[in-house]
Parts: sequence; structure tokens; C-alpha cells
Amino acid sequence: MTVEIVFKYFPNLSEHQRNQFSLLSELYKDWNQKINVVSRKDIEELYVRHVLHSLGIAKIQMFEKGASILDVGTGGGFPGIPLAILHPDVQFTLVDSIGKKIKVVDEVIKGLQLQNVSTVNSRVEEIEGQFDFIVSRAVAAMPTFTHWVKGRIKKESVHHRRNGILYLKGGNLTEELKNYKTVEIFTLSEYFNEDFFETKKVVYLPLKFKG
Repeated sequence: MTVEIVFKYFPNLSEHQRNQFSLLSELYKDWNQKINVVSRKDIEELYVRHVLHSLGIAKIQMFEKGASILDVGTGGGFPGIPLAILHPDVQFTLVDSIGKKIKVVDEVIKGLQLQNVSTVNSRVEEIEGQFDFIVSRAVAAMPTFTHWVKGRIKKESVHHRRNGILYLKGGNLTEELKNYKTVEIFTLSEYFNEDFFETKKVVYLPLKFKG
């Protein structure tokens, strides 16, 4: 699957954004040979399984200019890098505790000349600052994840949704999410036609704050 799949679902990209998305395949193939961050099978399906999957978050929530987003456990840079290309006026912080993954992410950022992304090689519990939204791709069960990111979400919202977590997950989430009364689950097959998205979801959890 080529980059055209991204253009199909996001037709209003600038020429610069199109060029950046087009570059992703070359950059990841090159770096993946040196440091394996994407499985061999997935590298051939990069645009569906990683890029478009990451952009599923944007089908649920586009970010306002000046917003700050934290990508926890970014791995090879997902969902943060595709979202950063889509939102050049939004600041992204990508964090991962594994140094070699952050090295690849840094090189991809450099290759794309992304000005709105910074990386941190650390555990999320050690990160400073607060963010409008926290994004991630299934790095832990929700109770564990919410514990990790406690206190990292800004109280004041500038989006139509309250600040919170936007989490890419798959499968049956009933048990995992049963204690979260305010959770919303969006099925990505409603936005993307490819078979890969049949079981894929975006979980939105607005964080409650005690005044």
C-alpha cells in the first residue's frame, strides 16, 4: 500500500505535507535495517498499519493551533509523527524509555525537517509539564496508563472536547474500561474501509479534575 491511501482519506494536505508523508516509507525502511522498530511485515504495510492508524486519532479529534500533545511510548514515532505532520502548528512531545527507538524517531524527525516535535528518552512518570491531550498506541491497560499520566493533563480546555487521553486500542475493551463512566469508544472502521481497521478503535477518556 502506497502513500496514496493517506491522500485518499486526508485530501486537503498541502504539497509540503504530501512530501513529508511520502518520505516516511523511505526513512523507515532505511532506519529499520539498522535498528528494528517496525516488524518486517508491517514495514510493507507502513501506510495502513502505522501511518493511517495513527491518523485515526485525527478523525476523532483535530488539534487546535498552539496545543501541546504528549505521545507516550511512541516506539518508532507512532502516533506522534503522522499527527505532527498533519498538525504543523501543534507542539508534540514524544517519549519512550527505550533509547534506540528514540534515536530512530530523532532521525526520522530530522529527515522530515519537522519543527514541531521534541523527543524524550525517559519513563513518562519523569516527564515535566502538562498537555492538552495525551495520545498512545496500546502500551498498557487503561488503569495502568491513567496512573502513569496522572497530573500531566492541563485543566483548561481549548478544544470542543475536554482535555484527556486519546488511545488507539483493538479488540474487546468491555472489561478493561468498565470502571470508566465518561469513556467514549470510536470504531475506526467507520472512517477507514481497509480490513485492518475492523477491530481498531480510538478510546477517548476525558480526565476529571477535582476543583
